[in-house]
Amino acid sequence: MTEDVLDISGLAFAYGGALAVRDVSLIVQPGEIVALLGANGAGKSTTVRMIAGILQPQKGSIKFAGELLSGAPSHHVVRRGITLVPEGRLVFPQMTVMENLQLGAHIKKGGEIGGLADKAFALFPRLAERRSQLAGSMSGGEQQMLAIARGLMAEPRLIILDEPSLGLMPIVTQEVFKLIEAVNKSGIGVLLVEQNLHQALRIAHRGYVLEKGSVVLAGTGKELLADDYVRRAFLGH
Repeated sequence: MTEDVLDISGLAFAYGGALAVRDVSLIVQPGEIVALLGANGAGKSTTVRMIAGILQPQKGSIKFAGELLSGAPSHHVVRRGITLVPEGRLVFPQMTVMENLQLGAHIKKGGEIGGLADKAFALFPRLAERRSQLAGSMSGGEQQMLAIARGLMAEPRLIILDEPSLGLMPIVTQEVFKLIEAVNKSGIGVLLVEQNLHQALRIAHRGYVLEKGSVVLAGTGKELLADDYVRRAFLGH
């Protein structure tokens, strides 16, 4: 039996006594795209920040490839093979594309960085053309590509993408989702946090729907797209 890449159970977290995540359990198996879906305030970003070690869960456990990561700091989580591409991209605007990528490889030895950058440029040819351009001068879609490429520089086994389509035009959103599929086909697991349910479930192997900090639905991407609750609550059908 193949060991699950990520297995989280019963996660809970409160901000100042207000529960943001109540009881979240999910699994990401090797090579999967798993969508984590829900409206604003459902607890999606809080959940992935706990997985990434930015927030420490007040209850529950996080295991990655069989190792307990609950309570581990974020730099340890990255070294174990998980990277988070945060909401809002957060590239360094006064640094070039190449300098941003180099920062993503901070856990790597100097001699490895060039080869890792070449792999990123192969997946994102547009970034190769702009390697010397300041990140802040690029479009929103190009900055999102750079944020994902920077996350790949640590050679993760699992990459977490938090709202990658946020603020992007529909045609650019479609391009970003195609790139997410390409990343996954390269052998990297993806945990995809999205409000764009239709696009996310179209490419996801499986998905979980959060509501008020708890998982209320789980299934394959096709099952959730066809679910009456999802269609009424999130797709306007």
